Amino acid sequence: MPNTTPTRALYMLFGGTGDLALRKLYPAIFNLYKKGSLSTHFALVGLSRKELTDEEFRAKIIDSIAAETENQAQAEEFASHFYWKSHDVTNLDHYQELGKIADELDKKYETNGNRIFYVSMAPRFFGIVAKNLKDQNVLSENGGFNRLVIEKPFGRDFASAKELNDDLTSAFNENQIYRIDHYLGKETTQAIPVLRFGNPMIDAIWNQNYIKDVQITLAESLGVEDRAGYYDTAGALRDMIQNHTLQIVSYLAMEQPNSFIDTDIRREKVKVLESMKIYDEQGVKDNFVRGQYGAGDNTPEYRQENGVPEDSNNNTYAAGKIIFDNPRWGKTPFYIRSGKKLADKTGRIDIEFKKPLVDIFAKGTNQPAELQSNVLTLLIDPKIGISLDINTKNSDQGFHTETVDLNYLQSDDRAAEVPLPYERLFHDILKGDGTYFASWPEVAAAWKFIDPVQKLWDNTKGDFPNYKSGSMGPQAADDLLARDGNAWYFPNK
Repeated sequence: MPNTTPTRALYMLFGGTGDLALRKLYPAIFNLYKKGSLSTHFALVGLSRKELTDEEFRAKIIDSIAAETENQAQAEEFASHFYWKSHDVTNLDHYQELGKIADELDKKYETNGNRIFYVSMAPRFFGIVAKNLKDQNVLSENGGFNRLVIEKPFGRDFASAKELNDDLTSAFNENQIYRIDHYLGKETTQAIPVLRFGNPMIDAIWNQNYIKDVQITLAESLGVEDRAGYYDTAGALRDMIQNHTLQIVSYLAMEQPNSFIDTDIRREKVKVLESMKIYDEQGVKDNFVRGQYGAGDNTPEYRQENGVPEDSNNNTYAAGKIIFDNPRWGKTPFYIRSGKKLADKTGRIDIEFKKPLVDIFAKGTNQPAELQSNVLTLLIDPKIGISLDINTKNSDQGFHTETVDLNYLQSDDRAAEVPLPYERLFHDILKGDGTYFASWPEVAAAWKFIDPVQKLWDNTKGDFPNYKSGSMGPQAADDLLARDGNAWYFPNK
């Protein structure tokens, strides 16, 4: 449904011709424009060292939104709101010029002084940009809002993340900072609070008394591709676990907030993230597993990929067990895993419930039946859906039980209508809603949990490669669950 109250805003996008901007950001903004969240009162200034004319930049915009374009005249009108400025983020004079351009565009498009600064650059520039925007008077001072948007990674550990956050908060307030995590823009992630708190029958059993374990799998079938320069210094733990995975964990594990507004939700997320047990060295060895992919069918091992050192100690797979020190989850483990070159590309959450304390069907029947655990599955991608495994009687002669799936899989037609993650997140930035963005206390708690794991892995040599491309990871990840009497639900169901 079109938004009848479009927001007036001026965007300044640092890294304006980068891959992310062209593939994800401009199509997302265009979709908002088509749906009415933006109208005539917006403009965007693209920024990088590259020399371009406004016309050349607009041609790139037209190309980048081609897949979303149904009306060429509309696309051209949209692109007419885009301007280019060659900009060196370390040059103070360039910020003075940018401030003048912003003032001119504010007047031309009547944006009410609302300004969104999107930094799609290497993290080392985040603090520089934020400080110079403030010091060189680029921020709006006439009643409009100022919002700073930054991409991951947010630091490499807690110390570097804190240093970065200190730089940002010297220029912007915490409620003006939007840390993008595109998994928080996904349909299933955003549905978790509704599933939990909107259904009393689910809410009543969402605790250690009924749930045996929770499993989160974010698996990729591709390898490192052309990202070796970044990925070999990050790995699965930093790239996928510290941010995406732990954010999903926070929505699954938090207590019910007082209301569905960002401040209340973030408060509960922080509480549950801070209740995660932080492991010592032995705890890391007992509860975390790392891996690096080997060769597969006609595919090289990680250390043979372009740009990867021959002796790389980087993890392309990480799995672990989270234990919470709180009344709701004290005895229920959360198992998490993510990796590259795995058997399937899938994002999913599998919640395994406990079996009945007494299996009455195992007594008094000619052929004893074994009840299976109920499992609630939330599919994140590439498909979106929900399934529930329940026990019932089959139709054979005699008495036998079987497990059936109650499935809801989003249709292709409906999936086509679902906003893409960046579109959702841009919409929330325009509206000033921080619900699906990570606050600094959340980021800090996540790093404090991850740091001991990363430190041990950095200081010890892994026995790599230890899983075959096209598998679901190293055997040690299966053993991690087996020690608790559990097993990965996917793909072994």
